[in-house]
Parts: sequence; C-alpha cells; structure tokens
Amino acid sequence: MRTLVLHPVLGKDARARDPEDALAEADSLARALDLDVVDARLAPVPRIRAATLFGSGKVAEVAALVAEAEIGLVVVDGALSPVQQRNLERAWKAKVLDRTGLILEIFGERARTREGALQVELAHLSYQRSRLVRSWTHLERQRGGFGFLGGPGETQIEADRRALEERIERIEEALTRAVRTRGQHRAARRRWDLPTVALVGYTNAGKSTLFNRLTGAGVLARDMLFATLDPTMRAVELAPGRRAVLSDTVGFISDLPTQLVAAFRATLEEVVDADLILHVRDVAHPESAIQAKNVGEVLAQLGIGEADAGRMIEVWNKVDLLPPDQSEALRAIAARTPRVCAISALTGEGVDALTAMAAEALTEPTRDETLRLGFDEGRKRAWLFDRKLVRGEVQTEAGYEVAVRWSERDRSRYGAL
Repeated sequence: MRTLVLHPVLGKDARARDPEDALAEADSLARALDLDVVDARLAPVPRIRAATLFGSGKVAEVAALVAEAEIGLVVVDGALSPVQQRNLERAWKAKVLDRTGLILEIFGERARTREGALQVELAHLSYQRSRLVRSWTHLERQRGGFGFLGGPGETQIEADRRALEERIERIEEALTRAVRTRGQHRAARRRWDLPTVALVGYTNAGKSTLFNRLTGAGVLARDMLFATLDPTMRAVELAPGRRAVLSDTVGFISDLPTQLVAAFRATLEEVVDADLILHVRDVAHPESAIQAKNVGEVLAQLGIGEADAGRMIEVWNKVDLLPPDQSEALRAIAARTPRVCAISALTGEGVDALTAMAAEALTEPTRDETLRLGFDEGRKRAWLFDRKLVRGEVQTEAGYEVAVRWSERDRSRYGAL
C-alpha cells in the first residue's frame, strides 16, 4: 500500500528526541510491515487541534499530497484520538493509522506462537475498546495482523461492546493459564538449580544476534524493528560448569503502547523473575542514551528499578560500527565501569568477557541467617523453599524458625515480597 509517514513535531514536546531520528524510526516501523513508503516528513504542530491534531492548513496540504501521490495510508507517528483519526480519514480520503495502531499491526504480523497471538489480540482489543465503532471491530480475520490496514481476503464481523468484552475475557483466561504454565517452568528450572539470564533492550539493539552468538540457536536476527516477538529460551554455558537459561525477549520502543506492556506481562515475567538482566544497547545509534531511558521506563512499569541494579549488566553492543577513535574510547570507559561490557555480537568481540562477567555476577557470596515466620506467612516460606535457600526448619508455637543460606540479592528480593 502506498504510504505517507508523518511525524508531528509538537510545539511543547518534552520528549527530547531529535525529530529527524524520530521520523526515521517511524519510517522503519512502516517498512517493517512491508508498506510502500513514498514519502516521510515532519509535520510541525504549534497548537494541538482537538478535532484533527493538525491545523487546517496542514490538513489541506496533506490532502493535496495524498491525492497527487495516490496514497492509500497515512501513518501519524503519534497518538490520535478516535475523533481525530476519523476526521483525518474523511479529510484525506485515505486510511489513517497512529503509532499505537502501527505497532499493534506489526506485532499482529509477527506473532508466531498461540500465546503471542493471544497477547497481541488482547492488546488490540483493549486499544479498540476506546474506539468501538459497530462496523470496525474486526474480531475475525483470515490473514495476520488485526485489520487496521484492510485489504482483500479478510473477514470482518460486526460486534457490539458485549461481544468484545466476552472475547477479552476469554483471552485473559487463556493467558492466565499460560502464566501458570510459565510459573511451573520457572519452578522446574529452580529445582534444576539453573539461573535465568534475560536479554532486554530497545528493538533492533542486537539482542537476537547476541542470543544466537551465545547459544548457537537460529533465532531470526535481522536489521529490522521487532524482528523478535515470541520469546525464546535456551540453555547456555557461561563458564566451565556454570550453566544458565538465556531468554530473548521482545524489544522495547519509545512510547510503547500501554496495552502491549499489559498484554505481554506474562512473557515479560521472565525478565521480572530473572537472576540476571543483560540490557543490550546499540551504542552506534545516535539516540542510544534516549533508547536506554525508554527501556528503563518500561522496566519500571514491570517493577524493576534502582533496587535491581545489582542484577543488571549493561551491554554496549555494535562497537564495531563506530569510528575507531569512538569505539576505543567506549571500550576504555566500559573497562573501568562496573557492570558494563563493550561487545560486538556480530563479530564476537567482547562476548567472552561478557559471559565471564555474567558468570561472576551469578556467583555471589552467601551467609547464614535464621528467620522467624508466622503461620500466616506461607507465601514467604514457599518462596524460600522454591529458591532452595532453606538449610533447616523448626516448627514453633508461633510459626517456623527457618535457617537459610542466601546472597544479598536473594535477601533483597525476599524483603520485597
């Protein structure tokens, strides 16, 4: 479909992103759907209009461009209200998709597992709930994606709000079962005494390339946004005798739709529960620092904050793409900074140092302590046993005296229960 990409430059935009970089990312998102992007441009918005977002002059300018270039889809790289989207479609006589809708459509195309497809559909329906129009709910389709773009071969049914809510409820029930299954898998890994290492990072930071480098797996790794959607887990040997389970997760992005964060909580619990988190950064990207901040914001939504700094390593990837002087400077900074490792997942440079750092991080000093738990603190007691931290236990009149051997990280995580 011939597509125009617009990035609104708001007059008081406090996101501190470079507009050209933001436009380039929006263009890449559209191309990730194999759309025929014929033009991509910035669109200044001195004052937000409730009806159309843009001023009347800009709306007329875009309408002329759409007609002249025979454009069928306009992607607005920002949030549009249902009213704004409907008015712009009428004015431009073309389909209009905002940033959230575009990302949801990409996820709909990329989901390969049943759980991934359910998560995306839940996010889509939550998004559509606020935009419910009787003739545009698209709860049934024949192809991938979820109906934003339209096209031949698709089936659409009219559904009222009650039908939508019932579908959401059924998906949530299915995902609840998936959460239980994942919890059982995590418990099994703990019984095997295998720690979990989770890869997180901005989309296209090189997580899948690093995953393949460490595990020898054939996970799709391409220079493309959201190349990985469904999580993949493999056993990996970090050091002689030191094995772990490595988890590759969906990439984050600025302004990640809240519906997606909520829908993918089941998958992202692998990150929340991980013993070690590797934050992979594309240091060759001009907005690397901003991307890192975006990742931190999503992690914060998952409950991972400063208190978890002890179980994180920052991986500065793609140093091979920098000019020699810059790459050498970054390597020097990383060498003297705790919990930072400069690598190239593509060439393998620095990966041995990273695995050694990860193995060391997972081998922490321990100490013995005795905890006194009441009979009503069964959840804490079960957590200690699940983590294989209990050395002995005595039942008393008031509850239990539990002898544990644990690390500071285990102690901190126990305190947060």
